[in-house]
Amino acid sequence: MLRPIVAALALALPARAATPPPAANSARPDQVIADAVYLQETGRQWPVAGPGIESVTVHGGSVLALSLNTLFAVDGTNLVRVTSNSPARSRLVSLNGTLFATGPEGLHRLGEGKWQRLHAGPVQDVVRFRGETVFAAGDRLLRLRGAAVSALVTNAAPYRPRRLVVQHENLWLLGEGRLAAMDRGRFGGLDVYGFPADQGWEFGRLPSPETRDVVALDGALWIGTRRGMAQLRGMTLHPVAGEQGLPFEDVTCLAAGSDGDLWMGTADGVVRRTRAGEFHAFAGHRWLPNDRVHGIAVEGRSAWVATAGGLAEIRLEPFTLARKAAWYEHHLEKWGQKRLGFTHKLEWDDALGEFVREVSDNDGGYTGDYLAAQCYRWAVTKDPAARAEATNTFHALRWLVRMTGIPGFPARSAWAKGERGHKAGHGSGGYAAEWHDTADGNFEWKGDTSSDEVASHFYAVALFMDLVAQGAELDQARRHLASMADHLIDHGWRLIDIDGQPTRWGRWDPDYLATDEGRFDRGLLAVELLSFMKTAADITGEDRFSKAYERLVQLGYPGWTLRQRSTHPPEDIAHFEDQLAYWSWWNLLRREMNPDLRALYRRGHERSHEITRIERNPFFLFLYGALTGNDCEPAAAVAHLREWPLDLRVWSFRNSHRADLRPPPGLLPHKGGVRAFSPREHQPMRWDAWTMQEDGGTGGRDVAEPGGWLLAYWMGRFHGYITAPVTSDPRLATASPDDVPAGGARPYEGPPRPPVP
Repeated sequence: MLRPIVAALALALPARAATPPPAANSARPDQVIADAVYLQETGRQWPVAGPGIESVTVHGGSVLALSLNTLFAVDGTNLVRVTSNSPARSRLVSLNGTLFATGPEGLHRLGEGKWQRLHAGPVQDVVRFRGETVFAAGDRLLRLRGAAVSALVTNAAPYRPRRLVVQHENLWLLGEGRLAAMDRGRFGGLDVYGFPADQGWEFGRLPSPETRDVVALDGALWIGTRRGMAQLRGMTLHPVAGEQGLPFEDVTCLAAGSDGDLWMGTADGVVRRTRAGEFHAFAGHRWLPNDRVHGIAVEGRSAWVATAGGLAEIRLEPFTLARKAAWYEHHLEKWGQKRLGFTHKLEWDDALGEFVREVSDNDGGYTGDYLAAQCYRWAVTKDPAARAEATNTFHALRWLVRMTGIPGFPARSAWAKGERGHKAGHGSGGYAAEWHDTADGNFEWKGDTSSDEVASHFYAVALFMDLVAQGAELDQARRHLASMADHLIDHGWRLIDIDGQPTRWGRWDPDYLATDEGRFDRGLLAVELLSFMKTAADITGEDRFSKAYERLVQLGYPGWTLRQRSTHPPEDIAHFEDQLAYWSWWNLLRREMNPDLRALYRRGHERSHEITRIERNPFFLFLYGALTGNDCEPAAAVAHLREWPLDLRVWSFRNSHRADLRPPPGLLPHKGGVRAFSPREHQPMRWDAWTMQEDGGTGGRDVAEPGGWLLAYWMGRFHGYITAPVTSDPRLATASPDDVPAGGARPYEGPPRPPVP
């Protein structure tokens, strides 16, 4: 049993004077990721009623889209009508400076603003082959010379071609489950016995006989079907489906992109396959007006997508993480996500018809991430703006304790009476919110404070002491944390509210940990309380905190840290608790010097990290690496940061139907879910959310605050996992306020924050 062992250890724990915490680890050379220029996805949309957009192409530098019999062009931010006499249900094809439309009404060519029909009867596709315009009409291959049509080959096809594609000097014809090359003037070749052959492969098989499209790219033909893709190299078909990482298998159309990309339209969204073989999914209203894709046209680094709900552009812009960090800082300001020193999510107000700030259940906790981000930013850059943000946010957190009038008891949030916004109307555990007036009568403070707030304060303010605080700020920070530690000691390891009762989630006492509810979370609660007391002892050098820590050791709290993260029963797992644990592990492991206790804590921390590692959360990964010096998979962390969207609205997302739902090799989902999702496929989020949630979002009615992203980025910079931006173009290393689109909430207009002595 661990309890007698750790109790005995308490006798060997002398009180010690306040000393700086040991330096955290820096990245090994093999773990450093250069902040090189990458391609950041952005997008815009043009909804269209009826069937949406049926086809899209880029012609003469213009983006043209067809809906019913109307041809549209993209003009800046507008979709304008070009002509209304277009052939209905057609496919647009731009060839050699000429725009064609193919479809059931024949082959048409656009000239002088009018469509001219060149061939009557159904036409499936048109291409350039050996310097001529060739098209498939029914079961025939025809050529176009001027306005004259003649046969390309004399024989009829044994099947009706759906698409034509030129590759390796051959003209290939894709039909229903068939693919053949035109062979020496004949439609289709001959097999070894002299019979007509219409199968272009020797080895492998199509994933489905329902073939949709074909495109030539990088020496291979890619064939889209109802049940996935096939890659034809030489005469061998290679399957590309969910097992190989394809998110959506019902492929409707294909387009070759820049830099070796392959763009796939599906019934469930768009997929981009990079040259490196990665699959990136774009679905839902973040990216598309409708997930059913009719066609894709690629020009440069823009993919223009025709959908059943309208037209979309998915654009790949050169960016660096440093530029994104500057972008998000401007977003916080420009979108009104700062107020009184706190950072805020925005929510849509139906009555006002605009976004407003949410004054939440946990403003102090969430703002702690922004304080920590600015601490790291200041340490890396020495930018005075970073220090100003850090000190302003620090004083906001101090105010949360001062406003309650209860020594060492922080409020959750502060609300200015009469301000414009959403005031949290709920409390913990389904109880009503508890709001109380401040002494000056200008504000209300939210009570029933939880462990979340205390854990955030100890993490962020201790980091402020380590990296930023100067002069009087050092003592202010020290007294701030010491007062919360004193409150817990004086009240038997409980947060005692204005009514003299413990708060719903503010208990760390042995009696509570002996209950069924307390036992479930006692590993986390033990890490938190040990971290609070160890930090208070470390920063003050005062004996009462050292003795309090020793008492916790005698009570057996260290033993419970071995299983900090509960994994059963699944319905009781609260994913937000992982952030509380990582905040607390940071201080506990950096400050504990007793080798036996450190060894014990390391075991618990390693177990917890192995459970959360599958989530690819960059804050968790970087913090683990900085604490241990072990490999923290910085490439995965950086990929997550790069894949955050610039649009911070929380659009709805759906991933539960995907074909690629399987854990990555070497990773196991210990607490539910199957795999983590990229932020482009999920949502921008605080680190108390869960990257493995399959479906969710709010339809764009919320705007996430990027404080967590900024914390992970600047933490990675500080510990050397991410380099300074690597670019010769200074415009790619920063952003200006004008780069960020207008939007968000109106500026705060309430009373100022009172000074805190």
